[in-house]
Amino acid sequence: MTLWRTLLASATIVAGFSGTASASSSPWISVEGARIRLVTSGAADPDGVLRGALEINLVPGWKTYWRDPGDAGVPPTIDAAASTNVKSAEFDFPAPQRHDEGDFSWAGYDRPVSLPVSFKLDDPSKPVSIRASIFLGVCETICVPVKADIAIDPAADPDNPDDAAAVSAASASLPVPATADFGLRTIGFEEDRLVVEAILPDGGEDADVFFAGEDGYSFAEPARSLKDGRTYFTVAATRPDTHPSSGGLHYTLVTKAGAVSGILPYF
Repeated sequence: MTLWRTLLASATIVAGFSGTASASSSPWISVEGARIRLVTSGAADPDGVLRGALEINLVPGWKTYWRDPGDAGVPPTIDAAASTNVKSAEFDFPAPQRHDEGDFSWAGYDRPVSLPVSFKLDDPSKPVSIRASIFLGVCETICVPVKADIAIDPAADPDNPDDAAAVSAASASLPVPATADFGLRTIGFEEDRLVVEAILPDGGEDADVFFAGEDGYSFAEPARSLKDGRTYFTVAATRPDTHPSSGGLHYTLVTKAGAVSGILPYF
C-alpha cells in the first residue's frame, strides 16, 4: 500500500473532460499500459437505470483491479456527481483472478475487461448528460493510477449497434447470481475469523472465493479446507463495532464449473 500511495502522489495520469458531450460513448483514452472508454446504449429501463460499460483494453503483461483488490491497490471507482439527471453510478465486476506477487496477493484481471456500469436516473423522462470521473490503477512491475474525466450524451446515438454489443457483452461477462445450490453459507465468526461453507455443484478442490470489504469490514486472503466432502473457507476479518441494519457484503465464488456472486449477511 505504501508503494501505491507514493505513486498516487507523483504519477497520476489525468485525462480531462473532452468538452461538450456529443456521443453516447467516449473515444478511447490511451494511458500507460491500457486504453479505456465509457459506453452507454439505449434508454433507461422501467426502474430508471441506464446501462453502460467501462472498457479497459490492457496491454499484454499489464493488470488492473477487482472491486476489492486486497492489501495492494485500489478498486476502480466512478463518480457521476457532475452529471445532469443522474442520481448515482455503480460498477459491477466479472469474476477476478488471484495474483500472487510473493509478499502479497491481490484480486484483479490480467486481460482486457469490461465493467458494467449502472446509472440511476432522477427522472427517466428527462434528458441525461453524463460527466463521469473514473479512477483506476493499471500495473506492470509498478502501478500507475489513472484518472479520466469523461463527458457523454446517452441520447446522441442510443441505438448504435456497436455500443449495444459492448454493453451486452459486459453484462454477459458477470457471474450469475448465487443460489441455494451454488453459493456461500455462513458457519460462524469467532476470534476475528469468519468461516463459511461453499455450496458447490460438484467438487471443490479448485474453488476460490473473493470477499469485498465494505462498510467497515475488511478481509485477508481466505484459506480453503475440505472435510467430509464439504468445502470450507476460513478468512481473517475485521468488522465494525456496530454493523448496518440491512444489506450485506459482496462476494464472488469461482470454480472451474463457473462463478457466482452473492451477498453475505453482515456478521
